Amino acid sequence: MQEKHLFEYAVIRIVPKVEREEFLNVGVVLYCKRPVFLKSKISLNAKRLMSIFPDIDIEEITAHLRAFEQIIAGDTGAGPIAALDTASRFRWLTAKRSTILQTSVVHPGICKDPGLTLNNLYEQLVSC
Repeated sequence: MQEKHLFEYAVIRIVPKVEREEFLNVGVVLYCKRPVFLKSKISLNAKRLMSIFPDIDIEEITAHLRAFEQIIAGDTGAGPIAALDTASRFRWLTAKRSTILQTSVVHPGICKDPGLTLNNLYEQLVSC
């Protein structure tokens, strides 16, 4: 029988006008302590984003998402946050903030395969 694992996830959102609290889901980040797992699945539909927020800077958003992914991967070129342990990187990425790139509250769950769970959550919460 395959072991079940506790996981935590958050939805990654673009929030162009923080004061309006309007957002577009663009990805999911999932963390498991055991097995050690921290990955995201992100896709930016620029056409859809521009149709909702016509004044948004797509290059800036892309750069923010790239930095988010580099921190998740522990890329040494992404600065001191990327050098933290897996749990600390997840906590930092999902901390409450008032910026253009935010995450939802963190939700827990139990799974057998974190990678498959990440894909399923992405399909349910982001893919359209």
